[in-house]
Amino acid sequence: MPVLDPALTIALIFAVLLILGVPIGAALGVAAIFSIWYFGYGVGVISPNFYADIAKFPLLAIPFFITAGVAMQETGVADKIVRLARMLVGNTVGGLAIVTILTATFWGAVSGSGPATTAAIGVILIPAMIAAGYSRGFAGAVTSTASGLAIIIPPSIALIIYGVITNASVGTLFIAGILPGILISALLILATLVIAKKRNYRGGIESRSLRDIARAFKDAFWGLLAPVIILGGIYGGVFTPTEAAVVAVFYSLFLGFVVYRTLTFRKFFKILIDSAELSAVVMFVVAFAGLFSWAETTAGLIDKAVAGIMSISTNPYVIMAMIMALLLVAGMFLDAISIFYVFLPIFMPIMAHFHWNPIWFGILITINLAIGQVTPPVAVNAYVAAKISKATLEEIGREALPLIIAAVVGLFLIIAFPQIALWLPHTAGMK
Repeated sequence: MPVLDPALTIALIFAVLLILGVPIGAALGVAAIFSIWYFGYGVGVISPNFYADIAKFPLLAIPFFITAGVAMQETGVADKIVRLARMLVGNTVGGLAIVTILTATFWGAVSGSGPATTAAIGVILIPAMIAAGYSRGFAGAVTSTASGLAIIIPPSIALIIYGVITNASVGTLFIAGILPGILISALLILATLVIAKKRNYRGGIESRSLRDIARAFKDAFWGLLAPVIILGGIYGGVFTPTEAAVVAVFYSLFLGFVVYRTLTFRKFFKILIDSAELSAVVMFVVAFAGLFSWAETTAGLIDKAVAGIMSISTNPYVIMAMIMALLLVAGMFLDAISIFYVFLPIFMPIMAHFHWNPIWFGILITINLAIGQVTPPVAVNAYVAAKISKATLEEIGREALPLIIAAVVGLFLIIAFPQIALWLPHTAGMK
């Protein structure tokens, strides 16, 4: 007869494995499988649970959106978008940093992944910023922080996961993420302008003409059309988010093979290989995180955690502040998918108790996770930016602090004014 407390055991095993440096997906799987075996929950549940967690139609959107993002990167669309943005911004104060934020905002509407966005625009803009006199740390900080917008701006892999777990409409979540993403982007630009003015960081393009801008717009037009087709199709009821992901893949291949003619069959196979590897990593975490979520629920960890949180206060604002603080800390150690599966089962009863709108709550969590992508030690965006910029994580973290504060201000505004997230879905007649 086991003498260990099931809830404490599963949490402790997971925490110890993380401290030892075990990959998050493996840590979730080991903690779940050991608890299921040791406490006699029936090892026979492992296989069907593992399958059930990934055999969900909305999750098909993830590998397709990943493939579309990789294909867009290979077609050279990012170069054309960057050039257009640089032409529009010119040699203004902080111009290149503003271009980075604007490009990241757009690229989020194609990629849906923070690290992928960091890589796609970082290889172009980080060297450009450094050459223009920006510090390596600041160049990496702006790119990694702005790239977090990719999981807020639709289509978003994080919002797909949230929708699957909570049974919320992915399409509604997508449209709800638009205004919050634009708000965070504007606040990042404002913070960047203040820093750039003090340091005299500028744009990097000395001369431009209407003809140059028109030529840049013509080159970038087909790339700019991508989010219009993807999101317009979803909101127009032409296809579901999952079907939109398939359309995104074919459209990106159309750009590469027909419009820009930058893709070859060799590059096409490379796209498939890279996409398969990235998708496998994501789905590996999804499968084991789902199993962990089942195990923690069965072990009673959810009930104990909910009771513990609710015993602290019955004030919804206090509880909301606690949840946001907890997620900000969790984002320093866990990836977005793991956080959703580990914490959402705890938060869902609390959300129902206070009658919080699940769409609004999903946007708040996602913004938290976007901030977590640039906060060490597990700062996936910052790691990618550090590799490109040759800056240390410490340098990027220090330079990113004002930008993180700007994002947190945006988070507080959306908490205080839920209509920032809910106005568009309500206007579109979505629930």
